[in-house]
Amino acid sequence: MKFEGIVLNVDEIDITGRLYLPDDDRSVYSTVCICHGIPSGNPVNPDDGGYPLLAEQICSRGYAVFIFNFRGAGTSGGNLDMYGWTRDLNAVIDYLYQRPEIDNSFVSLLGFSAGAAVSVYTAAHDMRVTSVVACSCPAEFGFLDPESALERFRNIGTIRDRDFPDSISKWAEGFKTVRPINYIHDISPRHVAIIHGEDDEVVNISHAYRLYDKAGEPKRLRTIPGAGHKLRNNAQALEKVFECLSFLDSRIE
Repeated sequence: MKFEGIVLNVDEIDITGRLYLPDDDRSVYSTVCICHGIPSGNPVNPDDGGYPLLAEQICSRGYAVFIFNFRGAGTSGGNLDMYGWTRDLNAVIDYLYQRPEIDNSFVSLLGFSAGAAVSVYTAAHDMRVTSVVACSCPAEFGFLDPESALERFRNIGTIRDRDFPDSISKWAEGFKTVRPINYIHDISPRHVAIIHGEDDEVVNISHAYRLYDKAGEPKRLRTIPGAGHKLRNNAQALEKVFECLSFLDSRIE
């Protein structure tokens, strides 16, 4: 496979990403865009390949894969802002649609946690997204206290500017706006798959059932016994991710 680094400018913020392409004779590829969650702030495990490893695993199955850092995360600029994350993802989709290697008939969002929430919201508003695989997705963010969350995000470096946000209530409104439970039904008749750990310690499994009940057809729900919130490193969860992507791709005529 081959890859190239990409920098997009969104709201005068640099959003960094990487596009992976299979090294074969095809000219266009079904495409998966991976959307990460809110960083935990825990020390990085040197043996953890992170999202680049996941991108390589999916690319090795014949997909073009795009990974990127939302604003406030990794090497991207800016500060964590949930509604801003939707604009970042919109810009990524715009970019992918400009690439000649991207098969526009299959552009799937694979989101984790808050990234899954943004994926659901974006897909509901953008018909260019052909399917969503939502892992550890919250139905809403009612469990998040804005004041304590803001302090935590400052401590872990996802909110970097002292004068951000200019209004806590306006910043918190972003989490209320991006409520997957309000939008997941609007993805139909496109496919949505929900994957959730039965022992998720951050987003209770009940969120997955609520989302599944609210989603329109066609839909899938896969729960992972014994799995917690972090599914990216869970072999059984990734097996379900690959299974869902393969199924979704086979449904595109």
